[in-house]
Amino acid sequence: MSKLFVAGEVFHGPGSLSELKKLSGKKVVIVTGGQSMKRSGTLDRAIGYLTEAGLETIVFDGVEEDPSSATSLQGAAVMRDFQPDWIVGLGGCSAIDAAKMMWVFYEYPNADFEAMTKPFSVPVLRQKAKFVAIPSTSGTGTETTGLAVITDREKGIKYPIVSYELTPDIAIVDGEICATMPAHITSNTGLDALTHCVEAYVSNIEDNYADVLAKGGLEIVFQNLEEAVNNPTNIKARQNMHDASFMGGLAFNNAWLGIVHSLSHQVGALYGIPHGAANAIFLPNVIRYNQTATTRYPDLAKLVGKESAEELAQEIEKLRNSVNNIGSLKAFGISREDWEKNLDYITKNALEDPCTGFNPRKPSLQELKDLYNASYEGEIYQN
Repeated sequence: MSKLFVAGEVFHGPGSLSELKKLSGKKVVIVTGGQSMKRSGTLDRAIGYLTEAGLETIVFDGVEEDPSSATSLQGAAVMRDFQPDWIVGLGGCSAIDAAKMMWVFYEYPNADFEAMTKPFSVPVLRQKAKFVAIPSTSGTGTETTGLAVITDREKGIKYPIVSYELTPDIAIVDGEICATMPAHITSNTGLDALTHCVEAYVSNIEDNYADVLAKGGLEIVFQNLEEAVNNPTNIKARQNMHDASFMGGLAFNNAWLGIVHSLSHQVGALYGIPHGAANAIFLPNVIRYNQTATTRYPDLAKLVGKESAEELAQEIEKLRNSVNNIGSLKAFGISREDWEKNLDYITKNALEDPCTGFNPRKPSLQELKDLYNASYEGEIYQN
């Protein structure tokens, strides 16, 4: 028997932010990032809807990219003072992921972060509050996943905190919120959504529901990402990408991810490479690596008019180029000396990443190192 894990309620479509006015409760903390939600008016509209619902609202803002465990503890302290019965994560994945961890530390002030880096180790939530996720970027699908990626700054490691307890109670997928998203972020996050669809489809967990969502999400990304990048006010394209992100998130919430994410987590934490950009560099080569262990890539290739795993990898590279994304790690300014100095460290961490366990091919340390080196140079991986 299997169970489908999904956000408790899902509202999607332009204008669905207004569903906040139907929330019942007393107090809300909105967790958000920098100023983009304020500048766009989305934050004020959200506060207005919550006020209309009769909820007292405060804002915890300034969540950084790649949020840290320290930020999560700071937010939880604010929550313990205010005692909300709702937490709203509003903004990009960093804001929502940080809000999820604040939620954990709010309910369990003495929770051990390191212990929770082991999959499915988060304690039972909803003792004090429920969670609403409202994404402003179309990539991670965090609004429907039991995942929060949190960085340990001292160790330079990104930890995927995996637990179905973190799956939001309400997801609001409103494409209008994305209209002001810059082109490079649209590109990065869209390629992240694509990676989720591919990795969920070929993972070592078989799930018919995840398969359909992954295939549907992949088609939508190929059909809409360029338009969303080039014509940002096209709300139909924005909503389509937002829906594809949700579909990819729902797919991997039930089938999980693979070594593209294991590799990306490390270079993101150590070198600050945007997550979607890193995924888009690794994905074609991981397809080449994994094709000896799975026959599923041709299913996805057929969705874009091709036949083989290699052709799928090439189509992803073409899409990556068409939305102005980078094809090698060294293009981010990482010197050969710095790369070689850290290679053993990041390879070991990638091998131990929870996502590695769901990859269709079990990698060795050397194989991951070979994938890293090929992707550093922007070269085709050779099995």
